[in-house]
Amino acid sequence: MASYISRAAPRAFNTGLRAAAVARPAMRVQRPAAPLFRRFLQVPAEQPRLRLGSVAPNFQAKTTHGDIDFHQWMGDSWAILFSHPADFTPVCTTELGAFAKLKDEFEKRNVKMLGLSADDLESHKDWSKDIEEVASTQMSFPIIADADRSISFKYDMITQQDLEDIPKKGLPFTIRSVFVIDPAKKIRLMMIYPASTGRNTAEVLRVVDSLQTADALGVVTPINWQVGEDVIVPPSVSTADAKKKFGDVKEVKPYLRYTNVGN
Repeated sequence: MASYISRAAPRAFNTGLRAAAVARPAMRVQRPAAPLFRRFLQVPAEQPRLRLGSVAPNFQAKTTHGDIDFHQWMGDSWAILFSHPADFTPVCTTELGAFAKLKDEFEKRNVKMLGLSADDLESHKDWSKDIEEVASTQMSFPIIADADRSISFKYDMITQQDLEDIPKKGLPFTIRSVFVIDPAKKIRLMMIYPASTGRNTAEVLRVVDSLQTADALGVVTPINWQVGEDVIVPPSVSTADAKKKFGDVKEVKPYLRYTNVGN
């Protein structure tokens, strides 16, 4: 004989479940408590991804030259934003001193410099005295106080290992990042160095010269290019058009043609 279940049975069964749910308090799933620094500092689970050509994230910050809004502070200038692991550290001290010495060169190119270190303002001010003494120069550009690492995370200035160690060690130091940003607030160059390796200020200056020359004249620059040396005519420009624009064009290969723009 075939088994038979009344249509009313499921309805009665569901009614019983609802009654039991009312009578019995709902069970709450206990989630592990977030570490204290995560709850209050809102450390992101994943670092952002920045790309060449994307708009540099804006931010407000306290600096050794007062409070700034980054985009407003830039105005119609180029900017170099570079980060440092910590105040009163040897490599960082030599780096900031070297950049400070190039103040006039960067100003000629309409470039503003902005440093960042993961310490507070008082520490920055005391450290600046050491930088000036060691480098025999004046600290003429501001240093951001990024004690909560909010800007460091926004610009992906954290190593993967430090990111993974946050639950155990707390907030990480920042790495040596360099961002060259144009007046349209677009990121034009990113360079990342390990903490053990100091940067090359001459290379940063060379890159600015290359970018500004390319923007102004519609050319590209070859390996190790310096101002005054031959530049390359991009493949999108015909040799005939290049000769009309630049005069002499030296063709090494149909796709590799040099000219001199005299800058």
